[in-house]
Amino acid sequence: MPKAIRSSLMAGKPKLYYFNGRGRMESVRWLLAAAGIEFVEEFLETREQYEKLLQDGALLFQQVPMVEIDGMKMVQTRAILGYIAAKHNLYGKNLKERALIDMYVEGTRDLMDLIRVHHKFSPEEQEKNLALINERATARYFPVYEKVLKDHGTEFLVGNQLTWADVQLIEAILMVEEKVSTILSKFPLLQDFKTRICNIPTIKKFLQPGSQRKPPPDESYVVTANRVFNRK
Repeated sequence: MPKAIRSSLMAGKPKLYYFNGRGRMESVRWLLAAAGIEFVEEFLETREQYEKLLQDGALLFQQVPMVEIDGMKMVQTRAILGYIAAKHNLYGKNLKERALIDMYVEGTRDLMDLIRVHHKFSPEEQEKNLALINERATARYFPVYEKVLKDHGTEFLVGNQLTWADVQLIEAILMVEEKVSTILSKFPLLQDFKTRICNIPTIKKFLQPGSQRKPPPDESYVVTANRVFNRK
């Protein structure tokens, strides 16, 4: 790569390659937004766009999401998020805090994965999945975060400042609330957490209409993904 182009990549805003929808890129958008980092996006809409990325060697494992950042073409969502969190002081102050953040992030990811696939199901399957989301949120995951907040005794899940764990938890809470609006009714500390985190200026901005936050997936999103990946 010519030096001038490489320097431009390193100096520029992160560039996100994905569909115009949530999927696995949405957590990356959330984390960048929480850190106050502006980013640009290239939405994949055609098979040709995807094939060009493959031909250029931009997709290490032939998958998106892909993020151009600091001269790298990063793939694998967990690696992308970890890099952003570490770079922007959202990954704790020591190894122990990082371990806690990793545990909490993985818990919320398990819950979010149930929601990510919801739109792919038939109406009957969606009804069953909705019951599963409700059960897992109220009986497995949210009680843990409620207890963490109580035991830790600060405004955040880890340490005394915002971390990746907080950002991903608020993303998960809002995703679940789209499916079950009363999901936090038995979790007063999580209700307070939601209010606090949503009022952090960078996050409040991301939650405003017209931001780069994406709506829940619809049929158009599915059609586009199928076209790009050549699915039947």
